[in-house]
Amino acid sequence: MSRAPEFITLTDAAARAVAGANSRHAALIEDAFGVLLETPGGGVSLSGDAKSRAQAKQAVQAIATRADQGLEIAEADVRVAIGNARTGAPGPGNLPVGRRGQVAPKTAMQADYLQALARNELVFGLGPAGTGKTFLAVAHGAGLLLRGEVDRLIVSRPAVEAGERLGFLPGDLGEKVDPYMAPVWEALTDILGAEQLRRRRDKGEIEVAPNAYLRGRTHSQAFVIVDEAQNTSRLQMKMVLTRLGEGARMVVTGDPTQIDLVNPRDSGLAHAVGLLEGVKGIDIIRFTAADVVRHPLVERIVRAYDADAAKTVGSESRRSL
Repeated sequence: MSRAPEFITLTDAAARAVAGANSRHAALIEDAFGVLLETPGGGVSLSGDAKSRAQAKQAVQAIATRADQGLEIAEADVRVAIGNARTGAPGPGNLPVGRRGQVAPKTAMQADYLQALARNELVFGLGPAGTGKTFLAVAHGAGLLLRGEVDRLIVSRPAVEAGERLGFLPGDLGEKVDPYMAPVWEALTDILGAEQLRRRRDKGEIEVAPNAYLRGRTHSQAFVIVDEAQNTSRLQMKMVLTRLGEGARMVVTGDPTQIDLVNPRDSGLAHAVGLLEGVKGIDIIRFTAADVVRHPLVERIVRAYDADAAKTVGSESRRSL
């Protein structure tokens, strides 16, 4: 096979992003594909066998596209581009462009999550705060709505912890619920913009409601997001999961370590995952602290709490012996 160098023309911003600080990104690409990547100016040059060059080129172009959209390129973005190039996985083309540019996965697990959403009718996204579970689910659902693949986007989560005691609050349903749905509204606003969100909400194409208001309804041709699902009871979870109608899809997100129920054992999330894992049409994605994409401190905080939980479990196991 030919080993003649191949030159890829890039903008200055894209070339800098592909190279990375101290050529760190270039080294990752070289190690992943067994190629030589050089930056002679005006782009990058790839040397290696044809197959390796083709895969490296796909990764380079994915990184360059994000850089040209004004997005910051971190090492995690490079690793995702490398993983997608290796597996032939599609990029974020089916995700909408938010106010900060093209929505795209930042970690390999986020990429797996988006692929699971694309191929399954029901997906569970489990993991700590800051891993993008809700934001990516909202982005995927917004993309389906914008392309006309679903008629409605429905987002549901427990309100007032898990009790959903909303009757004493002033105002209509929207005014009662909105404070508990703030993270969802923020994600929708970031992706759709305030004006388009308002229009689609007024037309009934976007609905945000607590779990209890889904009872007795069947959702057809809809994308349903059940957020903060660790705070649903077993009965609520069964009710929500059985609301799926024709042409509907659902994603259930939650952090099993952040249960606010009076009796944590009543959480419907872990129960449902245990019952449904392995069922055809259902996928379960488990995020870890390595997938946290908020402030770097959040990842360290999550790891510290995970380590403490592991020590507690170990101590209780030893005491029971």
